[in-house]
Amino acid sequence: MTDTVPYLAIGALAKATGCKVETIRYYERIGLLAPPARSSGGHRHYGDEALKRLNFIRRARRLGFSLDVVRALLAMADGEERNCSKVERIAAAHLDDVHAKIADLERMESVLAAMVAECAGGTTPECPVIEALYDSGPAGAGRHADA
Repeated sequence: MTDTVPYLAIGALAKATGCKVETIRYYERIGLLAPPARSSGGHRHYGDEALKRLNFIRRARRLGFSLDVVRALLAMADGEERNCSKVERIAAAHLDDVHAKIADLERMESVLAAMVAECAGGTTPECPVIEALYDSGPAGAGRHADA
């Protein structure tokens, strides 16, 4: 007995992977997924390889990899220049980007927390958050640190 799944229609593939049908079609159009076999009625039939590949794409996208990077990773996974050190460099560069985004989010959180803390919560027309947003300097300049 083999591990292969029977052919799946596009809706079944979407359900199995949590991917929208439109997204599957898009991945086909841009070449991330190979065009599937078709039934005599023209319906798409996907096999085990499409299921695995779509799961790979979805996991990579959830980790924040761009479509171009996903394409490069798939090329390496397909055996074109399969090289773990290249994959490691790609992942390490992406990790650096994630760390930078986290630092940016932490700065934004700090600025927003300071702005909210200045609010009296009353009904007066003066609002520190509105005033800070109208500040003519760079975002967060003035009374608050840069965001």
